[in-house]
Amino acid sequence: MAMLEVKDLEVCYGVIRAIKGISFEVNEGEIVTLIGANGAGKTTTMQSVMGLIPIKHGTVTYEGKDITKTPCHKLIGLGMAQVPEGRRVFQELTVYENLLMGAFSRKDKKEIKDDIESIYEKFPRLSERRNQIAGTLSGGEQQMLAMGRAMMSRPKLLMLDEPSMGLSPLLVDQVFDIIKEFHKSGTTILLVEQNAGKSLAISDRAYVLENGEIAFSGTGKELMESEDIKKAYLGG
Repeated sequence: MAMLEVKDLEVCYGVIRAIKGISFEVNEGEIVTLIGANGAGKTTTMQSVMGLIPIKHGTVTYEGKDITKTPCHKLIGLGMAQVPEGRRVFQELTVYENLLMGAFSRKDKKEIKDDIESIYEKFPRLSERRNQIAGTLSGGEQQMLAMGRAMMSRPKLLMLDEPSMGLSPLLVDQVFDIIKEFHKSGTTILLVEQNAGKSLAISDRAYVLENGEIAFSGTGKELMESEDIKKAYLGG
């Protein structure tokens, strides 16, 4: 049984069908990526799965439970977390306070404290800036904070929306290294990315979205070796 199963998903903005009946799944322990050009529907798909955008048709199932109409804040309690596009950290709060917000659904104060220290070990820059206001951090630091905040809920499924957007090549490498580290620790990953090369290289499986529809699917390796994908997304 898939950890996350999306079936016949359709999302509309007014009369415009943004997502046209797509289906995909994420199995426990996998890294699965949705790639595609700007406007392909990647972020809309992610937001609809997380209950942030109404679904017109189709179902979303998580660990065998229908969550199609479940509010976003309740999904966190089920073991899902999202790193949204654009980071969306709490600008007026400190780094430490942002991390605490990621654990809002938890009661285990000692383990929350231990997890914050673990985040600081993974992200030394955040440790150095633990008392700094988040809105004054660089883009790369805010991305690290958004990822650390999401992990504070101890998710079984972590969903990342364009984590490399707007970052320097060096920081992009660091972000993908951290994603791999989260995965090694036992977290299942659903990744939405424009950086096809980086994302396919770490993915077990991937789906290519074009105009709200799945145009290709396969293993990360298969798609990296596909001439169509090379021409369209890898500069081949």
